Amino acid sequence: MSPSRFEPHPERRPAVVAGASSGIGEAVARALAAASHPVVLGARRLERCAEVAAAIEADGGEAIALPLDVTDDESVEKFAAGAEEAVGPVEVLVSNAGDSMVGSAVDTTASQLAEQLDVNLLGAQRLVRRLVAPMVERRRGDVVFVTSDIVPLPRPRMAAYAASKWGLEGLATVLRMELEGSGVRASIVRPGPTLTEMGWQWDPDLLGPAIEDWARFGLARHDSWLRPEHVAQAVAGVVSMPRGAHVTVVEVQPEAPVQGPRTGEDA
Repeated sequence: MSPSRFEPHPERRPAVVAGASSGIGEAVARALAAASHPVVLGARRLERCAEVAAAIEADGGEAIALPLDVTDDESVEKFAAGAEEAVGPVEVLVSNAGDSMVGSAVDTTASQLAEQLDVNLLGAQRLVRRLVAPMVERRRGDVVFVTSDIVPLPRPRMAAYAASKWGLEGLATVLRMELEGSGVRASIVRPGPTLTEMGWQWDPDLLGPAIEDWARFGLARHDSWLRPEHVAQAVAGVVSMPRGAHVTVVEVQPEAPVQGPRTGEDA
């Protein structure tokens, strides 16, 4: 194995971010790099990850892009090995790769459900299986699962996505208990509605009725959305907690629009 191309540092904590080609994953990679973490960006869209990595390095950070398909065991193994060769032992894993679809429980096919589970749940497990054991051996590490507020607030017409994210939080919670006392912390960051590319491929004919149902069940109280940077700040905060403290679950919601007349302090 060739030596890392980055210089060692006593506070150096190499991080890998799955699903880093856009949205929350890209923002997390940028935030961790800004906090001096060498970052490995992984996603199927390698060219996009490479562009983000180049921008990070232009800003003085350390970053490298590697191909990653979390639904493929061999791809996960090659990604993990490449990350370790490039930046050294991985201390931070951010499991963010995911996909979503609109569809009722009745209309969703078994294959559609399987696809959602493969990306959102099994993909996370593949990363955990390959990257967490070495953390346990070193008695140090952070694993952050980016989930969704669909877990505490299930939305109609998103059956497959809800099932996959519920399963992901179950996996993360069990892992957290199993890792207790190992020096490795497992955490959940649970974002609310966020402006990302996810959902752009949804059929407008399905999305309209879905939004109406969300409002009917009180799940669309206002029209504000989080930016990916908001979620990334939460992830960076979880990772930056000093030893002796463990942030287990963080939920980030968009702030509602301020109502009423503006005061001098608001101006």
